[in-house]
Amino acid sequence: MQQNKKGIYNIIFGILGQSVTICFGVIIPRFILKQYGSETNGLLGSVKQIFIYVSLLEAGVGTASIQALYKPIAENNRDGINGILSATHRYYKKTGFIYFCTVILIAIVYPFMIKTELSYATIFFVFLFTGMGGAVNFWFQGKFRLYLEAEGKNYILVSINAFTYLLQSMIEIILILKGYSIIVVQASYFVINLLPMIVILYYIKTRYTWIDVKTVPDYKAISQKNSVLIHQISTLVFNNTDMLVLSFFCGLKSVSIYSLYSMVINSVMNLVNQVNSGFKFKMGQAYVSDRKAYLRLHDMFEVANMILVFSCFALVYILIIPFIKLYTEDVADINYIDYKLPVLFVLVQLLSNGRASSHYVINYAGHFKKTQWRSIAESVINIVTSLICVHFFKIYGVLMGTIAALLYRANDMILYSHKYILLCSPVKTYRRWGLSFLSLLLSILSIEKIPVVLDSYEKLFFYGILYMFLILIIHIS
Repeated sequence: MQQNKKGIYNIIFGILGQSVTICFGVIIPRFILKQYGSETNGLLGSVKQIFIYVSLLEAGVGTASIQALYKPIAENNRDGINGILSATHRYYKKTGFIYFCTVILIAIVYPFMIKTELSYATIFFVFLFTGMGGAVNFWFQGKFRLYLEAEGKNYILVSINAFTYLLQSMIEIILILKGYSIIVVQASYFVINLLPMIVILYYIKTRYTWIDVKTVPDYKAISQKNSVLIHQISTLVFNNTDMLVLSFFCGLKSVSIYSLYSMVINSVMNLVNQVNSGFKFKMGQAYVSDRKAYLRLHDMFEVANMILVFSCFALVYILIIPFIKLYTEDVADINYIDYKLPVLFVLVQLLSNGRASSHYVINYAGHFKKTQWRSIAESVINIVTSLICVHFFKIYGVLMGTIAALLYRANDMILYSHKYILLCSPVKTYRRWGLSFLSLLLSILSIEKIPVVLDSYEKLFFYGILYMFLILIIHIS
């Protein structure tokens, strides 16, 4: 019952927190576009993508630590928990210094590497202030975040992040409206993002007095961190290579177009992930303690995930162009309306999120080293295809590269997880994929016959709710 309660809290707080993120994530780029133009908007988008790659410095140990923590948490083994957290803490101290140096180095070099009319100082300080928060996270509270997530208290982290994001966004809007430079806006971003560190440290010190990161470190528990890193690189490649390739070969205005569509897609994707991750801790703990219980949870999750993912992105496909038209109606420096992009963006998300059940069980089983070459293959397919196609198809080319990689890896994950971990046929999973695609096409074709012009945000909101209701009926039935 306690685990179910945590899971429900994770989903509720996750949805509320993500709603705040979506709301201001839509509003702020609008202010930036109007105040600073498409190049600055493209700069912010590309800088954020670069820092997602820089975060690879901790990606391996982060995921390895969470997977290692499931067993001692399920057994209430505090010594085991402290050993893992101690090893993670020592690794994070070293990584924090490397991260700091990396931020400085890239901030110096990056302005010379892109085509832009923005000044060197603007790019340097935007990069610097955007990246410094990551170094602070490594040094002070990264390991505690991992523990709370593994224990099932992700709702605590979501609540802290949502409040911080709300405060940060309000301050950013005030600074933009008062005409401050983008450098000042990003400086405020850095200062406000120190708040979660203080709150999390206080929460851990008062609620978990037994946690001791100075105990003997259990390095063996996180020994697969390097293999995990390969998987994290693969994930980041198909999520974030596109903007970097565009910034180098097509310029920041193309990045701005991509980032606007990506903003909408990622908002929905993050909402889906918040729902999916609500009971992730329970599934992880069940896998190491009760296989029969896990298999039931796996089957339930796969069905629910398919319905959620395909329903949400059917709605996105229908509404994204009307939204973009409204959002950019008084932005004249480039044309943001492109009817081909939603098809490619939605296909990326269906392939990426639809495979979640297979991805999770590979992680729970700890098959990181056994599958790392498969992740390398995914990365190579993505990068090579994107670099070739961007020359011929521009913005469409980078999305084609991501889709090519996902077609390979989604099938690979399904086949591998069923053959080596679940020990059953993948036919049932493929049948669910097929039915989900048919339901998606039926939903889109049915709704597109409704003679409605979505020319206001009010209509988008009202018909969005109505369409989602109809889509869910089609998918569930």
